[in-house]
Amino acid sequence: MSNAFGISGVTAVLESLLWSVYNGPDWTSSNLGSVTVTAVAPDLVQSNHGNGADAGLKVNLFLHQVTFNAAWRNMGLPSLAADGVTQLKNPPLALDLHYLLTVYASEDCQAEALLGYALQFIHESPVLPRAQIRSVLANLTNPTNPEFPSPTNPVFSPVSLSGIGDQIEMIKITPETLGREEMAWLWTALKADYRPTFPFQVSVLLIQQQIPAVSALPVLQRDITVQSGLVGTLTQISLPNSQPAASLGDTVTVAGTSLGSAQSVTLSNARFGVALPLSPLTNGTDNSFQFSLPPTATNLPAGVYLVSAQLKAGTANVSTNSLPLAIAPQITNVPLPALKAGSPVPVAVQCSPDLFVGQQVSLLVGSQEALLAAPISTQSSALQFVFKTLQSTGGASVPVRLRVDGIDSPIMDMTQTPPVFSGPSVQVNP
Repeated sequence: MSNAFGISGVTAVLESLLWSVYNGPDWTSSNLGSVTVTAVAPDLVQSNHGNGADAGLKVNLFLHQVTFNAAWRNMGLPSLAADGVTQLKNPPLALDLHYLLTVYASEDCQAEALLGYALQFIHESPVLPRAQIRSVLANLTNPTNPEFPSPTNPVFSPVSLSGIGDQIEMIKITPETLGREEMAWLWTALKADYRPTFPFQVSVLLIQQQIPAVSALPVLQRDITVQSGLVGTLTQISLPNSQPAASLGDTVTVAGTSLGSAQSVTLSNARFGVALPLSPLTNGTDNSFQFSLPPTATNLPAGVYLVSAQLKAGTANVSTNSLPLAIAPQITNVPLPALKAGSPVPVAVQCSPDLFVGQQVSLLVGSQEALLAAPISTQSSALQFVFKTLQSTGGASVPVRLRVDGIDSPIMDMTQTPPVFSGPSVQVNP
């Protein structure tokens, strides 16, 4: 693959090959004189081009547009892991280069002759040979190289190492067609007088930066076990007292099919890198089992987890499908002291499990919400909230909820009909 100087490298190769055309035996025998080949903007050519008979013969290449190559655009994606930092691979940047080839002359029919030789070269060179590209690039830093008007150009040194001759795709030249309106718009934008011009495309340039990436080790042995039918399937998770989210210490019931050989369950949360195995399982049958969440845990933050069971299948261990399980936060410093209405009002709360950096946290007193006084900078169970304005509750106690990543701490008793509020509450006095 080439590097970021690949675009300059393609232009330099084309410029060199065109110079060879006008210094070859066919052109030399025509006695039309020497030809200067450049690769600058047309307005610069016009300002530097002579007037009248002393104007000389000139051929100019101008890169007027760069587009993504449709065939290569989505190759090798994504390049980064979910953390946004770990480099997985170095996908190439695939580009098509769009050029204008313009000829300049001051005598009758000379411009047409220049254009004819250029078109013949493009027709006979639809693919640029690798050896030819390498030869041109190697000769760029030669101070006596007559092919370029500025042999001391400092960009030639890195361009010579661009590597376009070694990329996996060959570089191909394809004629393009621009309508009269497009051509008129281009030359108007270039602020230069129109001269005989031929548009063409060079494809495909692959730019690929070499960044160290992670690479998985090869698999030494594959152990594949074929079972008739499904080994085991989880269909439902039930929580104590019909709560919407589990709390630490709760016993969770899992229902499914073919679960008789269940050995353990795994709680996983990709966001925080948690993959916690839990065992033993209790009350296990072919259709259900139970497991208990640890009463305290520093590595099990409140949030949504995927629960999967590990089953014994012959001599191998296999995993079932996954079902979501929400683990709710809990307020531990209860009862909470009464609060006084005002602005602002700080409130200190202790919680379980610990909160992790990056979690969104708020405290709700009744329907009034407060945010953290400062963002979480380290794993902690001590939280400080500030109500910008806290209204009185009129002498009544109202439920208090801790909301972490959209999951509320439990405040309802679902065993009663109809359900009632329970759990932490607080009174806000005038």
